[in-house]
Amino acid sequence: MPADRAARLHRQIFTLDSHLDTPTASFLRPGWDFGQRHDVHHDESQCDLPRMREGGLKAAVFAVFILQAARTPEGRRAARDCAFTILRMTRDTLARHRGECEVALTAADGLRIVTAGRRAIYLSLENGHALGPDLSSLATFRQLGVRLLGLTHLLNNDLGDASTDPRGPEWKGLSPLGRDAVAECNRLGIVLDASHASDAVLAELLERSRTPVVLSHSGCKAVFDHPRNIDDGLLRALARQGGVIQINSLSTYLVATPPDPARDTAMRELMKHFESTPLTLEVMAEADRVFRDFDRRYPRPGATLNHFMDHLVHAVEVAGVDHVGIGTDFDGGGGVEDLRDAADYPRLTRELMTRGFAAPDIAKIWGGNLLRVLQAAETAAR
Repeated sequence: MPADRAARLHRQIFTLDSHLDTPTASFLRPGWDFGQRHDVHHDESQCDLPRMREGGLKAAVFAVFILQAARTPEGRRAARDCAFTILRMTRDTLARHRGECEVALTAADGLRIVTAGRRAIYLSLENGHALGPDLSSLATFRQLGVRLLGLTHLLNNDLGDASTDPRGPEWKGLSPLGRDAVAECNRLGIVLDASHASDAVLAELLERSRTPVVLSHSGCKAVFDHPRNIDDGLLRALARQGGVIQINSLSTYLVATPPDPARDTAMRELMKHFESTPLTLEVMAEADRVFRDFDRRYPRPGATLNHFMDHLVHAVEVAGVDHVGIGTDFDGGGGVEDLRDAADYPRLTRELMTRGFAAPDIAKIWGGNLLRVLQAAETAAR
């Protein structure tokens, strides 16, 4: 595949990564500058404006991730307040670089901003624990720019079951509050994100949501049987409902990891520690340091760009090219060989062309499909 042909296509299409954890992972670091080029091998960060430019990434969904912490009245309020603080810090950071990027609120916004030569940044909230003690905060989050809601993270929460909680299901799908959250998100035009949620939650979402559901950073169970990944039956149901699976680049969910009981025990202890702690920005920063150190102490096999593509190609074969996209999970653990940070995005376009995808389909995968889902949520809310 001629490199210049792939590079030309990459420059022409609307490229959008649906899940970057940059706000929580990097914006909280003292002295870290979004406008300066960083090195993944030096500080482990994977996205900044210079690397977005270098990698030709025109748009992204920046996730405000909130760690699962104490499910007490005080803990819920602390999580909500922490999410608001990180969201405001994110908006302030982007505002300081308004000449190069802008918060996008609609599908049309994204196209307008990119046409003007800037980066379009959509905002999401990852982990419904961040909503606090009730759903009244959802409208405020929307006013601040949030357009996607990730219902769960690693553990069950007040909205529903996670796919990876070692204790098993708590609600056997969505909770009563979770069902109300679906209706409220539909009313507000917020896209529901089922990455990390259990299969039962996804199945219920597909039945209840009036707008298409997205999996912002997930993989395929038929390629690698992991609880976080989605089986073919649910992929087909997602496609019938109009939704999209955005393929992630986190090795744990792409390739098999040899059993390590010591690692599993240590992870459970870590989660238990943070689950009993009300959140603050200091706790979030501590968690980031602790989990990075944990990954260094318990290294896992790394996946390659080929493994990533195996998941993407399978999703297209099962769900159809109109229902697949890219959500690397950079700054949240994502990154494979040959796809380490935002500067590497052109390699994905080149690989898609090598695998035989035509230019119109590559454009759908890179951003067109997610824009359609955003537009559907806006239309339904109106």
